Amino acid sequence: MTVGELKREVLVRHLETWAPAALHKRRATYLHGGADADGGALAEAALRVFAEQSDLVRGRELTMVAVGADTAEVERRLAAVGVDSPGLTVHVVAGGTDARLTAALKAVGAARVPLLGFFEALDPLSPESVAALASGKPAEAIFALAPGAVTDVDAYRSALGEGGFPLVAAVELATGDEPGELLVFATTQGKSLEAFKETLWAVDEFAGVRYRDPGDPERHLIDISLTPHPGPLRREVLAHLASVGAATVTELRTFALTETVYRAADATQVVQKLVAAGAVTRDPPAGRLGGDVVIRPSA
Repeated sequence: MTVGELKREVLVRHLETWAPAALHKRRATYLHGGADADGGALAEAALRVFAEQSDLVRGRELTMVAVGADTAEVERRLAAVGVDSPGLTVHVVAGGTDARLTAALKAVGAARVPLLGFFEALDPLSPESVAALASGKPAEAIFALAPGAVTDVDAYRSALGEGGFPLVAAVELATGDEPGELLVFATTQGKSLEAFKETLWAVDEFAGVRYRDPGDPERHLIDISLTPHPGPLRREVLAHLASVGAATVTELRTFALTETVYRAADATQVVQKLVAAGAVTRDPPAGRLGGDVVIRPSA
């Protein structure tokens, strides 16, 4: 299996979750940037998700916008899908994603309605484009970045935060020791980030493709599993505690969700094991490990 196939499954699974929730607001927009990067294959897969949910779309308005530099093949592939729901509209926009994104979103009235963007094989977007994406209510975006396109993940996360996305998580799609593609998810809602993390770990295991946490200094490769290996998260939690001195269980759950590839529930399990091993202390020292329990490194 390839990194491309893994990205396709992550996108399809996320769209299957996103579309029903987004259409509760009756209008929603999906923007597929860099649609021509793979000849339109991923954009076609996205449209098929929506076409298969025609009953859900009927009576509502779901707009898909595919943007790229040279979109002739993209337009052909999307037209071949055959959309028969009056509530589903598809627009293909040529001229470059970053150059046309803001105008395209404005033209379809994407502001203040649920908005999801997916971006393939592009350099980081301009601040203006990021701000346009963040105008959705709620807004979220998935960025598939080529190896080396972002050298400072923390700075990139901060830039997305300044652009209107307060919650950002990243995972490296690795096939070996060399740097892999970076998959970045940005959102304005905590529950959207939780849903995306569940999708990441629920995809079928792909032989030869594993995850790497950008924040793990040891660059440990993690097999894709519903119960991922906790080693990198254990190291990151201990390093975080050494930096901040103390944190509540709730704060450590949030740290795991936003600063690592792991889920909030994974952090709870790691903290329980760290307490049992004596690597950290808790206050109060007994009772349920609730969200307000304070965790400190052992002396």
